Amino acid sequence: MIARVAAAAAAAGLVTALGAAPASAHTTLRSATPAPNSTGAAPSKIVLTYADPVMVPQIVLTDGAGTRHAAGKAEAVDNTVTVPVTESLPGGRYTVGWRVVASDGHPVTGTFRFTVQGAGGGVSAAGVATPEPEDGSGGSFGWLWIGLGALLVALAGGGVVWARRARG
Repeated sequence: MIARVAAAAAAAGLVTALGAAPASAHTTLRSATPAPNSTGAAPSKIVLTYADPVMVPQIVLTDGAGTRHAAGKAEAVDNTVTVPVTESLPGGRYTVGWRVVASDGHPVTGTFRFTVQGAGGGVSAAGVATPEPEDGSGGSFGWLWIGLGALLVALAGGGVVWARRARG
């Protein structure tokens, strides 16, 4: 009887410890320069500011035809990523595609667009972007629950086998 109570307490403690998942630290894009959906002069750099510190930034700048335009090496300092635009951009609509790694190690991606005027005009003030999360983002918690369910089934099955052996 004491062994059963101890086994049940150990199983409950294990389930409690495994159920305490770490907080999700996926970051979000807070602002960008040039601002999403803005119209202005060609930018000399692209600045992306996230809610949390990020690592390993990758930025791709393309025009409406999908042609890549030269952007220098992206640098991340805390929660800000800066990349110089190393060529003159003619007037037209551009897409900034970005990928960073959040502090929890999860990659976060998104895109936004801005328009360069053919002549004159200034770049709009920084605005809030609407990031497009990568497919499957946030799905790790589904696997966590499946894993916990499988663990509970295994523990219950092991407990039944153990109890039968102890009786016999």
